Amino acid sequence: MSGDDTTLEDLRRRLNEIDRRLLAAVAERKEVSREVARVKRATGRATRDYEREREVILGVRAAAQELGVSPALAEDLLRLLIRSSLTTQEQASVAAGGAGSGRRVLVIGGAGLMGRWFVDFLSSQGFAVEVADPAGVHLAGTRVDDWRKTDLLHDFIVLATPLAATDAILRDLALRRPPGVIFDIGSLKSPLRAGLMALRSHGCKVASAHPMFGPDTELLSGRHVIFVDLGCAEALEAVRALFAPTMAEQVVMSLDDHDRLIAYVLGLSHALNIAFFTALAGSGEAAPRLALLSSTTFDAQLDVASRVARDNPELYYEIQSLNDYGAESLEALAQAVERIRTAVLSQDHDTFVALMRRGREYLADRKSVTERRA
Repeated sequence: MSGDDTTLEDLRRRLNEIDRRLLAAVAERKEVSREVARVKRATGRATRDYEREREVILGVRAAAQELGVSPALAEDLLRLLIRSSLTTQEQASVAAGGAGSGRRVLVIGGAGLMGRWFVDFLSSQGFAVEVADPAGVHLAGTRVDDWRKTDLLHDFIVLATPLAATDAILRDLALRRPPGVIFDIGSLKSPLRAGLMALRSHGCKVASAHPMFGPDTELLSGRHVIFVDLGCAEALEAVRALFAPTMAEQVVMSLDDHDRLIAYVLGLSHALNIAFFTALAGSGEAAPRLALLSSTTFDAQLDVASRVARDNPELYYEIQSLNDYGAESLEALAQAVERIRTAVLSQDHDTFVALMRRGREYLADRKSVTERRA
């Protein structure tokens, strides 16, 4: 068929066929990724190899240049494929290296978003998971009407309940002295201090964890899980071992250090975005007109703020109001806004520039630390 005879429909059919071949190649790559995971496990190799990733990306950029394809587009596409491959390998590693072997786990609050994540995660490791939650039952778990009516002879008891309810459950468990490892996954530990200490004083195996990711997370590479050391080494190591087959970064700290840092990591970042969309929502007639405008910085901030606005306001209020150290980060935010406001209104050029430079230096230092860790 000559070029003149080619119709738009012919070209669309060709594109559809190319798309199918691309998807077939992606499916084949996924199968090879499973084999790579098997070989890595057999040889004791780490799931992620940053040097190898760098070589592959540089190679693809060079090949794209030769083919007249944007190197940036090629790199973005390859990073998506690498992420998918790592997810496949990590899931295979968790399933193969999991220590469940039919041992029992009770997830109290297992029908919630993070509760369901843990139900799936522990089920994939071979645990027999029971779910106690009045809101319903996740399909991967076995229904338990009321955790108080169980024998509590589980190897692990996981609390994925709202912060406001968790402390009372912890104290109730302390009175019953279950023999297995007990841990919560709360975003804050200050409100749980009494319950956690009650478990410890009653001789229970207690630890505390904080997964620094959301329930839609599949790949744990680059994600952090914080473990709070409550003085029971056996429990701490048992909970950490659950994440050993993954690529998550594990951080151990004290209860007070956790909440002091979370006041900034979550409290400050949440408050900043809430202030951002509150200011926009209160801008009066300017609000609808803002939708017609765009800038790189505004769009990026709007994207983050939109995700915050869609999240659970009850959880966000708990993170702000129940943290013993929460006022510290909010005061820092208020002072920072006032310094900017004062510098602008008083036409204080030097102070404004100094604020920008100090921030640049701080962020550059943080980036270099992150790159060294990678």
